[in-house]
Amino acid sequence: MKMRKVLSVFLSMAMVAAVAAGCGSSDKETTAAAGTTAAAGTTAAAESQDTTAAETEPAGGELSGSVSTNGSTSMEDVIGSLAEQFMADNKGVTVSYDPTGSGTGIEAASQGTADIGLSSRALKPEEEANGLVGTTVALDGIAIIVNAENPVTDLTVEQIASIFTGETTDWADLGGEAGTIATIGREAGSGTRDGFESITGTEDTCVLNQELTSTGAVIEAVRGNASAIGYASLSAVEGQEGIVAITVGGVACTEETVADGTYAIQRPFVLVTKEGTELSPQAQAFFDFATSADAADLIRNAGAVPVAE
Repeated sequence: MKMRKVLSVFLSMAMVAAVAAGCGSSDKETTAAAGTTAAAGTTAAAESQDTTAAETEPAGGELSGSVSTNGSTSMEDVIGSLAEQFMADNKGVTVSYDPTGSGTGIEAASQGTADIGLSSRALKPEEEANGLVGTTVALDGIAIIVNAENPVTDLTVEQIASIFTGETTDWADLGGEAGTIATIGREAGSGTRDGFESITGTEDTCVLNQELTSTGAVIEAVRGNASAIGYASLSAVEGQEGIVAITVGGVACTEETVADGTYAIQRPFVLVTKEGTELSPQAQAFFDFATSADAADLIRNAGAVPVAE
């Protein structure tokens, strides 16, 4: 009897142990399964994020977006040529050009309303002190132009200064036909005017019969007045009819004489950026292209002198 009781107790204990072992095994399997499911979910989420990121990146690293340039009207041909080639090479990018004058272009770079400012003069010390950086992309001769009917073909820098300060007022005093000289120039803030006046020493003393707001307007005014004299970018006057670019001190305004420094009245074409302000990828790419040797022929064909060869 006692033996049966002991056996019964033993069997009961064995059954309890078996059930406990089974439950433990089930819990471990459930936990492991849950861990596997969680890991699979994390992997799937990561793959989903990678797919989304890949979809938002341009295929093959291609550039897209816009690049805004603002400033010098004299740089129109150069910037137009560079922009056209850059956009052809980068189909997803649009480069815009707003011909507002050098002063406005410098201000646009300072205020961040344009990616790149355009100036047809070197930056002034106070502008550099305000964090602006000027990078010369080309050199440009400032051609002295007269009407095609004017017999005067050469003037010295001193004679030009005398004309634009009002000291010399008659063409007869310069070997031409008698007649009052009409001086045509650019508005205050123009890079062309600033360059012309700084080279001829006529800052704050220049007397103009007509003060115009673009290079093209100066050319048209001289073309329409047989007694007129003006100044304009070399890149703008080449091939023009009705006007003549006279020699200065016996030196013609050409790419070669600007490059070697023998032509006296010349200035830089400058890309203006702000120190510490990072350009967008597409704007930086355009800047790098414009200042590289790859752009030299484009700049040359636009009538200016490249500085990178």
